[in-house]
Amino acid sequence: MLRNLGPGELLIILAILVVLFGASRLGDLGGAIGRAIREFRREVRDREEPSEGGEDEGGRRPPPGDEQRPQFRH
Repeated sequence: MLRNLGPGELLIILAILVVLFGASRLGDLGGAIGRAIREFRREVRDREEPSEGGEDEGGRRPPPGDEQRPQFRH
């Protein structure tokens, strides 16, 4: 659907949007969308990076051999 739109059609749509909403509101909306996209990309990138050296979420390393220690109940 959007592949069939040429530069002339896009200019007409942009002109209609400016008339309906005003240039300042469209600028504010564009800035808000840009910030949201940057934040989304940052969160995706942070989730994809593996934690280094076996650190937990707080950035602390577990004591050596802690996961190997057996749990006995008396």
